Amino acid sequence: MANHQSAIKRNKQAEIKKLHNKYYTRTTRNAIKQLRGTTEKTAATELYPKVVSMLDKMAKHSRIHKNKAANLKSKLAKFVNSL
Repeated sequence: MANHQSAIKRNKQAEIKKLHNKYYTRTTRNAIKQLRGTTEKTAATELYPKVVSMLDKMAKHSRIHKNKAANLKSKLAKFVNSL
């Protein structure tokens, strides 16, 4: 464990950030699963912009790599267009 006050504070901040990142990652993953599970084109087209926005925000804050976000958006767009 850390001995300095600044290191203790940094550990606390890291734990809070970890929980925050975990929440957003899980929420986005669930939204992607929900989008892939839809069979109606109208529901998918309504949900797609929200999922893309979540992926962009995750990439912006380095929770996932920007290329992974681009690949996921591309695959989801193909899926929505194929419905």
